[in-house]
Amino acid sequence: MILKNSCLIIFVQYPEEGKVKTRLARHLTDKTAARLYENFVLDIIGAMDSGSYPLKIYFYPPQKEKEIKKSFGEKYKYAAQAGADLGEKMKNAFLREFAAGFERVVLIGSDCPDLPPDIIDESFRALEDGSDAVIGPSTDGGYYLIGFQKDAFCPEIFSGPRWGDASVLKETLNILRSRGKRFSIMPVWRDVDTREDLNDLINRSGHGPFAESRTMKFLKECS
Repeated sequence: MILKNSCLIIFVQYPEEGKVKTRLARHLTDKTAARLYENFVLDIIGAMDSGSYPLKIYFYPPQKEKEIKKSFGEKYKYAAQAGADLGEKMKNAFLREFAAGFERVVLIGSDCPDLPPDIIDESFRALEDGSDAVIGPSTDGGYYLIGFQKDAFCPEIFSGPRWGDASVLKETLNILRSRGKRFSIMPVWRDVDTREDLNDLINRSGHGPFAESRTMKFLKECS
């Protein structure tokens, strides 16, 4: 059953050499890091496309819309990220989808290529069951997922934290608590930004379902 009042947002970047996965590029190359990130996004979109919720892809930079659609598929709904920084871009994406009529919106990034769709389902269930917000902690002190009920949206969380800092999750939870928001915490997941993160992804994938992903096949080609 399609959750018509719910929407999943995925934030992506155009996989331009030297502009994405720059920390990984120090150990790979700019070209390899860009292609790896492209496979990350394809895996995430492919996994989430089977969900019971409408999917909206927010891309950056805005002038790369044609190339983004060519890379990730014409069939999806796209919107350009709008704002001066990551926080403002996320806030504006939520506001846009709430204005479009959605009652529950969850947003994820594109740094966790093996994120299971079950976590998204769990997030929407938590919102349906009375949570004002949901958040998925990442191992670096930030979060990979954030979601809200329309009537409980808290835009302040997008202007308080210092993006990229290890205290982002802590500061975000403090703001939610100070506003009296009821929130649910999803399982911890690991972003893939560094060589160590990539090694962990390879090790944890093993012989599971993600072993046959685009990402893992690409990594085998590169090895």
